Amino acid sequence: MAANLEVDPSALTTRLDSPDGRSFVVRGPASERPMAGDYLELEGEGGMLAFVEDVAVDAGDTVFSATGTLVPVGDGSGAAGRPVDSAWHAVAVRTTHPDAVARLLSGTDPELHLGQLAGHDSVGVALVPNRLNRHTFWCGQSGSGKTYALGVLLERILLSTRLPMVVFDPNSDFVRLHEQAVAPASDQARALREREVVILRPDDAESPLRVRFTELTARAKAAVLRLDPIVDRAEYNALLRLFDSDFDTVDAERIVPYLRSLGDPDAEALAQRLENLGVVEWRTTWAFGATPATEVIAGRPAATVLDLGGYDRSEEQLAVALAVLDDLWARRGERRPLLIVVDEAHNLCPPDPETPLGVAVRDRLIQIAAEGRKYGLWLLLSTQRPSKVHPGIVSQCDNLTLMRMNSRDDLDQLASVFGFVPRGLLAQAARFRQGEALLAGGFVTMPSIVRVRGRVTPQGGTDVPVPMP
Repeated sequence: MAANLEVDPSALTTRLDSPDGRSFVVRGPASERPMAGDYLELEGEGGMLAFVEDVAVDAGDTVFSATGTLVPVGDGSGAAGRPVDSAWHAVAVRTTHPDAVARLLSGTDPELHLGQLAGHDSVGVALVPNRLNRHTFWCGQSGSGKTYALGVLLERILLSTRLPMVVFDPNSDFVRLHEQAVAPASDQARALREREVVILRPDDAESPLRVRFTELTARAKAAVLRLDPIVDRAEYNALLRLFDSDFDTVDAERIVPYLRSLGDPDAEALAQRLENLGVVEWRTTWAFGATPATEVIAGRPAATVLDLGGYDRSEEQLAVALAVLDDLWARRGERRPLLIVVDEAHNLCPPDPETPLGVAVRDRLIQIAAEGRKYGLWLLLSTQRPSKVHPGIVSQCDNLTLMRMNSRDDLDQLASVFGFVPRGLLAQAARFRQGEALLAGGFVTMPSIVRVRGRVTPQGGTDVPVPMP
C-alpha cells in the first residue's frame, strides 16, 4: 500500500477518501484500526458502508491506513442525495452497527443462512442460491470442519432450492444425508423428509451403486482394461469393433465366454485381459441386472449420494465415477441443472493421475469445468490441499470457501487464482477456529468470515477419539 502514514496521530481523526465512489482509503489513529472484513459507517451518510479489505500501520504503530470497497445497502442506490460513484472526501467514519451489516448480508430467508458473521452473532450470512450456477472450490486442512460445513451447505440447498445434486462421497461422509439429527418434529426435519435423497452403496441390495460395463464409452472401456490405442493397437481395435450395439445386450458375466465364442484371436486376447485384470469379478461395480446409477441420477432425485468409500479398489471407484460423469456429459444437451459435488476432489482430479482410469476421470472433470456451466453442470470441489487438484479445474471456479489453512504455499496459490478475494481476509485463514470459514464469490453478497451453523442431518464420518483411562 502506497499510503503516506507520516502524520501527527494526536491531530488525526478517522477519515475516508474515495476518488471514484467505489474504492476508498481510510486513515486514522492506530487505536481505531479496523480489521480486514470489518464494515465502517460513513457519518451522516445513510445507504453506504465501507468494506475493509486491507490494513497497514506505520512503523511506530500509531497510525493506520485501510483500503477497501464502498458498498451500497438498502435499495442499492447509495447514500441519499448523492449520485452513485461520486467522489467522497474527508468523510468521518466509525464501526457500523450490526443491523446495517445484516441488511447487506442476511437476506430475507433465515433458512439460507450458512452461519453467523464472525464477531457478530446477530448477523447471519445468507447463501445467494441463484449464483450456484458457477463452479465452487471448497477447501480446508484436516480438522478444520470442512466436511461438516459442506454438509451444512448441502442441507441449505435441499431446504431452500430445487437444485438437484449428485455427491461423489469417497469417505462415506454424506451417507446419512437422508436422516435427521435434530428433533424429528422440527420444521427443518420435516422439510428434509419431503425431499428425495437417494443413497447408493456398493453392498446395498435395495439401492446398489452399480454401472454397466457395456454402456461405458469406448475410451472408458479402454481405460478400465488399461489399453493404449497405439501400444495395444490390435486389442484396442478389437474393442472398437466388437463392442457394438449388439454386444451391449450381453450380460457382464457372459462377456468372456462371448468373446471366446467369436473365434477371433484379438477377441481372445481381450478375453484374457479381462480375466487377468479380474475386471468381470468386480461384483459390486457392474450392474448385473440391477438399475445403474446413471439411470437413478437421470431421474433427478433431490440428492443422489454415491458411496464410493464402499469399494475395496480405487479402480472401482474411478470406473463408477467415470461412468457417471461420461453419462452426464452425454446428456448435456438436455440442459437440466445439476450440482456435481466431488468430496476429496484430489482423488478424482489430481494434476498427474497414475492410471488410464485416473486420466480419463480427470480429463472429463476438466471438460465439465471448462464447458459444463452453459449446460447446467456445475461443480463443487472439496479438498484439503488446493495444490493436489488440477489447476485447470481450480481456475474455473468463481466461488470459494476457505477454512483453516496453515500452508503458505496453498494460500499463495489461492490468492493468485481467486483474485477477487481480499488478501487481508485470506491471511487470516491460518488463525481460523474449527468451523470458521471465509466465503467469497457470487454465492454470498460479500466476502465474509463465517461461523458455520449446526447440521440438521448427522455427520457420516467423524474423528476417532483418543482412548482415555
